[in-house]
Amino acid sequence: MAVQEGDKVPAATFKVMGAEGPQDITSEELFAEKTVALFSVPGAFTPTCSAKHLPGFVEKAADLKSKGVDAIACTAANDVFVMDAWGKDQNVGDIAMLADGSADFAKALGLELDLTARGMGMRAQRYSMVVKDGVIEKLNVEEGGAFEVSSAEHMLGQL
Repeated sequence: MAVQEGDKVPAATFKVMGAEGPQDITSEELFAEKTVALFSVPGAFTPTCSAKHLPGFVEKAADLKSKGVDAIACTAANDVFVMDAWGKDQNVGDIAMLADGSADFAKALGLELDLTARGMGMRAQRYSMVVKDGVIEKLNVEEGGAFEVSSAEHMLGQL
């Protein structure tokens, strides 16, 4: 069963690229005592993710922060090296690029997406959420491959 608004974010450990190479960041470290705009894409470097989803959050980062968002994070079921390269390619600034390589976080949320038939394995659904001090305040899950409710623009309207 998928998480819902009002639920606590499940415990998870992501990989991020640090100055010395890959390092861990826990969901506790990411979400404690702050408001985080988190969004998930099915895959780095994929068409909608690279052309619309991530660029929208890059473009609207200042607007989101002006509405009380302390941090913005993107997650995908890709490895830390791919997430780092994609972040550099997209000039994400201070948006955290969180690698959920085995889709463990997506599974804990109940928002996994099986794309094995397309050669992509287990992934995460496209979604966005506003998390305040570890609790999901807004949850926007796309249906059937759409890209509407998980956008930065939609999130801005919710803040």
